[in-house]
Amino acid sequence: MAPVQEPLTSAEERLWRSLQRLLVALPRALDEDLLCSTGLSLSRYIVLMQLSEADGDRTRMTELAAATGLSASRVSRVVETLRGEGLVVKRPHATDARGSVAVLTEAGRKRLLGACPAHLSSARRRVLDQLDPALMRELAGELEAVAEGGGATSGYGDAVT
Repeated sequence: MAPVQEPLTSAEERLWRSLQRLLVALPRALDEDLLCSTGLSLSRYIVLMQLSEADGDRTRMTELAAATGLSASRVSRVVETLRGEGLVVKRPHATDARGSVAVLTEAGRKRLLGACPAHLSSARRRVLDQLDPALMRELAGELEAVAEGGGATSGYGDAVT
């Protein structure tokens, strides 16, 4: 049986409910903004971004799923869509016959670079411009600590299409 927990204080309750709303609403809003302005979904943008930051612009599919917070089947569908658009190629892993590697193409890099200003504008408008600049560094540190030690596995969820 789980130990009995103390009720949340009013400040804790307010923070917890705000985080719950943010975790649902923000990815949807960022996805809608990006899709409307660039035709690229947030999931596709995140996959392209992860590949662009990877050594040699390539990542094992399993590692890509972990890095994006998407399930293995979801990342496979996203990569397949990107492959169909010529933004990514999929190759067999060099040493693991069962594994695959996603590789960013030059067209994929151009598409990502073209979408980046719209995504950053959305992030700034929806989040960063609403925060006190003096608290940003402290808040970033606190949220990083929660993400690293609080059981969070990634920054992105499967809810975004």
